[in-house]
Amino acid sequence: MPLASPLLVNPGLRLPALALAIVLIVVAPFALLRGATARSDAALAAVSHTRQVEATVHALAGDVRNLEAAALAVAEGVDVTQVRARILYSKPRIEPAMLELERLTRDNPDQQVRIGALETSMRLRVQAAEQLLRDGRAATVVDIANLVTRFPVHNLVEEIISEERALLAERTAEAERTRRQATVLAWGAMLAQLLLLGGLAWLATRLLSQRLAAQGDLQRAEARAGAVLDTVREPIVLLDRQQRVVMHNAAFGELYGVDGDVRATPLADLGDGAWREEEILRRLRDVLSRGRELWDFERAQRTADGADRVMLINARAMTLPDSEHDVVLVTASDVTAQKASERYIRELNQQLEGKVDQVSDVNRELEAFSYSVSHDLRAPLRHIAGFADKLGRQLGDGADDKSRHYLNVIESSAKRMSTLIDDLLVYSRLGRSAIRLQAVDMQSMVADTRAMLDANARTDYPDHRIDWDVGALPMLVGDENMLRQVWLNLLGNAVKYSSRSEPARITVTHAYDDAGREHHFSVQDNGAGFDMAYSNKLFGVFQRLHAASEFSGTGIGLASVKRVLLRHGGRVWAESRLGEGATFHFVLPTTLDPPAKGAPTA
Repeated sequence: MPLASPLLVNPGLRLPALALAIVLIVVAPFALLRGATARSDAALAAVSHTRQVEATVHALAGDVRNLEAAALAVAEGVDVTQVRARILYSKPRIEPAMLELERLTRDNPDQQVRIGALETSMRLRVQAAEQLLRDGRAATVVDIANLVTRFPVHNLVEEIISEERALLAERTAEAERTRRQATVLAWGAMLAQLLLLGGLAWLATRLLSQRLAAQGDLQRAEARAGAVLDTVREPIVLLDRQQRVVMHNAAFGELYGVDGDVRATPLADLGDGAWREEEILRRLRDVLSRGRELWDFERAQRTADGADRVMLINARAMTLPDSEHDVVLVTASDVTAQKASERYIRELNQQLEGKVDQVSDVNRELEAFSYSVSHDLRAPLRHIAGFADKLGRQLGDGADDKSRHYLNVIESSAKRMSTLIDDLLVYSRLGRSAIRLQAVDMQSMVADTRAMLDANARTDYPDHRIDWDVGALPMLVGDENMLRQVWLNLLGNAVKYSSRSEPARITVTHAYDDAGREHHFSVQDNGAGFDMAYSNKLFGVFQRLHAASEFSGTGIGLASVKRVLLRHGGRVWAESRLGEGATFHFVLPTTLDPPAKGAPTA
């Protein structure tokens, strides 16, 4: 992934970067070129200075030679008028030339020494030439030799000119180097300017393309936001501080009959007076002026379709990205149907409460009836059983087989009726008595129930063997007596219906559900089982899936189990196949479980 330019990442760097680019493109090359030009000018000035020194030296030497020649010419009798003209031309130029030469060589101490010696020799030669002119005699060989040998200037002139030519060569080379450097620098500066301008052009193009892309993204985002806003079926409107419309969605326009562009229109002018209520407008003002929020403000409004609707109005302040001022976001939810449903539900609840009272009355009457009937039936049953027993003892050995059969039927029916009455009383008491919650150890309860059933089985089925497999069972909160009835009925049924299986296998298990909110118990046997097609009758009162001659029972035990579990907030169901045993499952909630040892209690 290419690295992003800092200018693209941080727009705040753009102005300083632009200033730096201008400095690099304009100021820096200008300064460099100016410095190179200054160095080149200095080199050219040095060359010119050297040539000026050389020219001054030659002019000075020429003027001295003219003066010497004039003196020799006068000494030899040449026309004095012409000689004097040459003297008048050359002599005034010697002193200024000496001063100029001295000035030009101030930067070179060695040349100053030579110039000083040359100046001395020149002055002496001039004096000698003037002496010849004053004497007016013919110059001798000695005189000429004195001028040449006593006051030599040729060597000094050559040394000065050689030194200046050496300096001229150095300065010319330096000027050439400076010129080349200036040329290279100029081309380099131009190339750097082109590169920087190209970079700036690329960066400007990149920024422009990104800005256009950002504008396109912003337009698309605004279009998407507008489309999403218009798809919201809840009316939405944005208001400024003067409660004028900034924008709204299609649902708002449809509900309140707003057509076209209504921006900057006061809210009170919309919806044919639906928003003109002073209480609504005051609360909306408070949202911005006092920083409050408006939640579920219920008001009845007449909408564009002429219907009276119940609206829940919500409002809160917010700041738009392209605005410095806060706006109010107002949503209006139509809860007319919800209010009608609530009224209907309240009416149904009132009717249901009446039905519940009626059912409760009927249940109380039925319980009272069953309790009364069960008690009233006990006396006749005792009479039937007692007189049948007396009749059997009175007949003694004289009773024939038919008489003994009749007496046995009377006795067994009376006992069965008594058992049925007892079960009815237990069932009635389970639904009528209050639940006394306490900690119940299911492991101990199952162990006690198992011991009692084993003792009864040894009497009822002396040769029958039962293999028990009882898993780890928890301690929970419930009514101990009621839960004991659950285990007594379920384990008793498992023993009874597996009495014809050798050996009988009864398994008791416990587990938690995935969320840990329920206890799941199961009791499994390998007995007679039942047909699942009739499972809906299994937990009804007096419902039996086996004949009484096959397995004894009253058909109330499982109904009692269901009633106990329902009163504890649980449920029960069974799974079975005929001849392959049955498994009974029941569930109890963990919400009332006792706290763990050491845990804080409320």
